[in-house]
Amino acid sequence: MSIAVGGTALAALAIMTFSLTFPATVWALDGFGPWTVTGLRGLLAALFAGAGLLAARAPLPARADRLGLAVIAVGCVLGFPLLTTLALQTSSTAHSAVVIGLLPLATTVCSVLRTGERPSRSFWTAAVGGAVVVFAFAVQQSSGGVGLADVYLFGALVLCAAGYAEGGRLARHMPGWQVIAWGVVLAAPATALISVLGLATEAVHLDTRGVGGLLYLAAVSQFLGFVLWYRGMAAIGVPAASQLQLGQPLLTLIWAVLILGETLSPAMPIAALGVLGCIVLTQRTRSTPDRA
Repeated sequence: MSIAVGGTALAALAIMTFSLTFPATVWALDGFGPWTVTGLRGLLAALFAGAGLLAARAPLPARADRLGLAVIAVGCVLGFPLLTTLALQTSSTAHSAVVIGLLPLATTVCSVLRTGERPSRSFWTAAVGGAVVVFAFAVQQSSGGVGLADVYLFGALVLCAAGYAEGGRLARHMPGWQVIAWGVVLAAPATALISVLGLATEAVHLDTRGVGGLLYLAAVSQFLGFVLWYRGMAAIGVPAASQLQLGQPLLTLIWAVLILGETLSPAMPIAALGVLGCIVLTQRTRSTPDRA
């Protein structure tokens, strides 16, 4: 298997795991408050990651990599989980999927600004087209309008895109699992404090759905999924990998139907074909560094 094919497979598998994040968050909110969910998912992930780092005797990150890891901690471990969890208190899973539809473009922009990658014009055309399809489909499935939940989602989008871009950059010279491991460990003091404050101020109702959702968020969404994601991005490049994420909102909407009982419109097959077409185009028009 070539590096490109293997990287694409890893990134696609990561997207599959991430597509269950919103349904798992809805489940977790059945048993815990939003601040508790955010704190505990990050803290539990830090315990898993810390054990792995100790077992592997991983060296401390180089000084030059610490700023990037801090961006991952703020964007992917603290900002995105908290803001999307707050949004899901008042917004449907379908509406919240809008942020995922726009995330590939935002990630590519962050990568271009940070690493100097310069996607081709055809790549940009396909990426924008895919984002438009996903955005239109997700909005059509939602009640529309702009409210506080949309503000949360926009903030989550920006923070997560920055974390994804930094993770893809660091994974080029660090093992992908160590990138996210150090990110969650670095955020551990903050997630521990959030956990304590959340448990002290928010109600807790232990049940199978709540605990199961929280464990999935901690073990998969916050750690194992990122291991696959960063390795995939390192292999095929941040812009190309991020465009695979165009399919994540549609997968999330499928899980919303199967797991949460939400109803979708007949437009879903049309949107799915449009997104798959854009993904194929972006994979065929891979970015190249700007040599000007």
